[in-house]
Amino acid sequence: MEPLAPKIISPKSPNPIPVKLYPHRFWCSNRCKSKKWSMPMHSCASDNVKLAESSKLQLNNRKDFIESIAKGFVGFAAAATALASICFDSPAFAESLTVAFPASRAPEVNTVQRTLVEAWGLIRETFVDPTFNHQDWDSKLQQTMVEIFPLKSADAAYSKISGMLSTLGDPFTRIISPKEYQSFRIGSDGNLQGVGLFISVEPRTGHLVVLSCVEDSPAARAGIHEGDELIEINGERLDGIDSEAAALKLRGRAGTPVTVKVHSGKDVGRESGTREVNIPRGYIKLSPISRTIIPHRTPDGHLTKTGYVKLSAFSQTAAADMANTIHELESEGAHSYILDLRNNPVILRLDVAQIWLDGDETLVNAVDREGHTLPINMVDGHAITHDPLVVLVNEGSASASEILAGALHDNGRAILVGHKTFGKGKIQSVTELHDGSALFVTVAKYLSPALHDIDQVGITPDVQCTTDMLSSPKESLLKNKSSVSSLEADSCIMVAEHELDVQESKGTAS
Repeated sequence: MEPLAPKIISPKSPNPIPVKLYPHRFWCSNRCKSKKWSMPMHSCASDNVKLAESSKLQLNNRKDFIESIAKGFVGFAAAATALASICFDSPAFAESLTVAFPASRAPEVNTVQRTLVEAWGLIRETFVDPTFNHQDWDSKLQQTMVEIFPLKSADAAYSKISGMLSTLGDPFTRIISPKEYQSFRIGSDGNLQGVGLFISVEPRTGHLVVLSCVEDSPAARAGIHEGDELIEINGERLDGIDSEAAALKLRGRAGTPVTVKVHSGKDVGRESGTREVNIPRGYIKLSPISRTIIPHRTPDGHLTKTGYVKLSAFSQTAAADMANTIHELESEGAHSYILDLRNNPVILRLDVAQIWLDGDETLVNAVDREGHTLPINMVDGHAITHDPLVVLVNEGSASASEILAGALHDNGRAILVGHKTFGKGKIQSVTELHDGSALFVTVAKYLSPALHDIDQVGITPDVQCTTDMLSSPKESLLKNKSSVSSLEADSCIMVAEHELDVQESKGTAS
């Protein structure tokens, strides 16, 4: 793309405001790395991102964003390739760009006008598709600014920005208001009031679907299941509503009700069709890790212990918590492991992979907007355990869970059991804008270490299973326990145990 010459958007106000965009340039070495992972990079110069009105308003720079990536404080799926995308010299930003626009007399709309220019510039530099869905992105700014100028409210102005972003054809690139962003950031401390649903836009249909329910949450007690499609919330249709906006509608003070209309597809033991459910909101406790020991009798009659670990929510300490969990299970005599990533749509830290992998294995390959494939590797990894491992996945395993499953599988560390995963192979960066809103931008796509495409395809496990709870557990379990837990009656757990037996019989402690 050729550099933009300064452009004046036809002012309908006597006092147009100029906003000057300087090139986004971030310092990085030829090989940017953190303690446990690395990726090859092109060298690039350093400069802070700036916006200026006549008084040269200076926005927060992106230094803290880059530092957070390097320290691993941003989720793996976003962090791993944000650097890869923005550390490239961009010919499109070889020159600075001044944009003048008519200033709205409504102060809150004027603030959103500046947010529009900031969001447009970030999209222009980092969006994964350099053709912007085969459209003139510069003209899109002009068109949207003209539409925003006469508006009277910030909400209406934000909707125009959302409309502009929707033309990119990517449901994951979006803007959320300051209020929605504050709501989005809630959850890692477990202090959440709502119904306990993880939801996402299904990229093929654009519909909002339930990825998972928090165990024993109001939604789970009301009979909502993964795979259900959300149609209405409190009588409001959800057509064109993104997941953050829908989540905001579901959240609220504990004890207050919310009415949800859902459509359930065909599933074993469930009726298909549309129904309306009234759900009382409650306090949602997000427990990142649950674990237990599952006694297991091998085909030759030996009683062994399998460590079961389920990662179901993100927290800043998830990797450390999992490492402590594995150490505890090892001390309790676990000789094999089942890592359950079913119904896990949450962000993972890259550090989670190092618990299971050694050396310099490739964890994922990022493909940037120029088509360059960038392998992201461990750096001198040291696994806590080398015992046999099975990873459970299903349709609710999405995004970073798919990265982790693919990394363990393609590096020969684990067998995958379950159902084909969700298929979200796009990587977003999240940037807080000057007004407190946030822009989510798809900056790259990722491939598994074996270069398998994941986006809208998913990962097919080595062994399929059904997730129904069996009415009559297997005989070997009944001989050893008077009561059988739901885990031991889970057919996928049974298949996983069989696969662990196969690994043991081959002497392959992966």
